[in-house]
Amino acid sequence: MNGFFKTILAGWGAKKLGGGCIGTIIVFIIIYYLLGYL
Repeated sequence: MNGFFKTILAGWGAKKLGGGCIGTIIVFIIIYYLLGYL
């Protein structure tokens, strides 16, 4: 998967799922990590 597209998708998911600032960062890292295996 394209790195730029993966970053955008992870950022969108983190914005939707993350509660606060730290939660959003954690969700972003998890989604980015998981997309790395697709």
